Amino acid sequence: MSVLQKIRDKYAVVIVVVICLSIVGFLLQEAFFGRGSLGGRNTAAGQVNGEEIDINEYNNLVSQNEDQYRQQMGGISLNDETREQIRQQAWNQLLSQRILDAQYKTLGIDVTNSELDDQLTGKNVNPIWAQHFTDQNGQFDRQKSNEVLAGINKSAEGQNELLAIENQIIESQKRDKYFAMIRQAAYMPNWMANMQLKDNSNNANISYVSVPYTSIADSTVKVTDGELQAFIDSHKPLFKTEDSRKIEYMVFDATPSSKDTAAALKELGELKAELDTTKDVVGLINRNSDQKFFDGYVPESKIMVPEKDSILRLSVGQVFGPYYDNNEITYAKMVDRKQMPDSVVITQIGIAKQSATDSAAKKTVDSVEALLKGGANMKALAASVSQLQSAKQDSGEATLTPMQQFPADYKPMSEFVFNAPAGAMKVIDVPGAYMIIKINQVKNIGPAVKIAYLARTVESSSETNSAAFSDASAFAGANRTQEAFNKSAQEKGTKRVADGIRPMDYSVRGLGTSRDLVKWAYTAKVGEVSNVFSLEDKYVVAVLTEAVKAGTASLSAVRPAVELAVKRQKKAAQITAKLNNPASLDAAAKASNQPVMQAEGINFSSPLVATLGLEPRVVGASFNKALGTTKVSAPIEGNAGVYVIKVDGYTPAQNGQDVNSLKASYEQSLQSTLPNILFDVLKEKANVKDTRSKFM
Repeated sequence: MSVLQKIRDKYAVVIVVVICLSIVGFLLQEAFFGRGSLGGRNTAAGQVNGEEIDINEYNNLVSQNEDQYRQQMGGISLNDETREQIRQQAWNQLLSQRILDAQYKTLGIDVTNSELDDQLTGKNVNPIWAQHFTDQNGQFDRQKSNEVLAGINKSAEGQNELLAIENQIIESQKRDKYFAMIRQAAYMPNWMANMQLKDNSNNANISYVSVPYTSIADSTVKVTDGELQAFIDSHKPLFKTEDSRKIEYMVFDATPSSKDTAAALKELGELKAELDTTKDVVGLINRNSDQKFFDGYVPESKIMVPEKDSILRLSVGQVFGPYYDNNEITYAKMVDRKQMPDSVVITQIGIAKQSATDSAAKKTVDSVEALLKGGANMKALAASVSQLQSAKQDSGEATLTPMQQFPADYKPMSEFVFNAPAGAMKVIDVPGAYMIIKINQVKNIGPAVKIAYLARTVESSSETNSAAFSDASAFAGANRTQEAFNKSAQEKGTKRVADGIRPMDYSVRGLGTSRDLVKWAYTAKVGEVSNVFSLEDKYVVAVLTEAVKAGTASLSAVRPAVELAVKRQKKAAQITAKLNNPASLDAAAKASNQPVMQAEGINFSSPLVATLGLEPRVVGASFNKALGTTKVSAPIEGNAGVYVIKVDGYTPAQNGQDVNSLKASYEQSLQSTLPNILFDVLKEKANVKDTRSKFM
């Protein structure tokens, strides 16, 4: 016991220290590596009203919107511009959802289950639901809708799709309720309408003296930085800015050289000799061409390639080329010709197979086929018995074209569809299913061709690429300051400028996709020179020349516009002092050496004066009751000059409006603009923070 006690006494302090250090270490670990911690990975892509928007939610919505766009556009690939638009659309959706959800909660706006049911099955079906069930005439097919709803519980996939559509309808209904309520606030009182009618009931005819600002040379008006900054400080809303960057950059071209093109032509020419004689065109193309062989026919009217006319004049077996198709050198060989439709409308039913010899599935498809031959409605059966979602939607109806890519295993199906007459029906065995296909309509039968394209993209050789990279690296290494960059760039004479670069930009004007360059611009200091960026067919070296932060613009960024405004103020003061409150127009004309002019038909409802342009202060003074038709106005500082006016008289205006029509016009205009104006105000008050760029 005494030995144990000695150990306890000896190491007690050490143990206490170790325990304390462990506790401190645990707390530091939480602080620096926990969720939302100082050093951990914070997943907030932004904030709205203090509520975080998670980057995963944002990315999921972007992916969803991209998928929807591809479906709507027939599966086309997305370019950089479209991707940027979709990203911004997703961000705006999330902002709108959170900002408006707060309003719905405050106002108690919701959608009940009975309301939702009515949107799906009521007299006036919601357009979001109706668009999925339109017939050939664009009319809502209620029977088809009811059939789908009746069978929706048979498929988990169907239930998920219905839930997604219901959520869209709920959000749409909430929004409609909210803005319907807001629009009801648009109101013009009778007293206001009567006052406006009275104000607009007369046209003014005036005489005036105009002293243009251009009568004083800009060089004679001196301004100080203090005066310019004071103007900015007193007009901050006019100079509101967002985060942006400005760069200057040098491009080192790595596009294919003439030597690279000659090499590609030589290689392709050797393959062309084989293309002339080979019987295995498909194999040759798929092994050697950048355009794989499309084993289908394309209507001549749908061929969209350079040298189309020359290619279509080829006999079967002949070859045309070489020709350029964008950056590809191409030979075209006519493989076959035939007559076929440019589209076929079918109805399909899909019965899933569990194996290649699924007897139960075969029995089911035979039973369905027998029902169809007995006169059963194929669309109704497609909606109720199809086990494949692709064959179930739209009651099995689809329009197919020869240009669609069919998997090789589906070739029996494509051959039947594009060669059978209207009314024909067939059961076709494809991987995973039996398909019952009926030809409803065959459209526009005409000449179609099967063409093999032997194409090779002209690419930069390693020699070309290395030379461009070497030049860019040498430039970046030798010019590490802005001064050195500018001097060398001036000697080469190829420096370019890009400004207004925003944090979420994925491309820079003139460079295409360049996200890494944008990210660098937001981490670099002004005057810093970048390393070499590799961008598609070029290398780039940049220098950051300006970094604008969100807030009020700096004087250097807006100096020309501010100088113009301040000089105009000083000119107005000089002109006003020279006029010296004239007692008459003749006195004003004499003091300024300007003629007396006339303007007619000035109306209080418009800021335009026929002979002067946009001059709202002149319009206002023309209806100043204190002046009447006898007094001359004090000098008026306008947009283009200083004016002295005298009203010659008023004539009745023919505006054709009464109180009710004026009120209706005003309220309708306000109702149409109010939603956007209101949302901008709500967004401003929501203290939106966008930090997506740190993840991109």
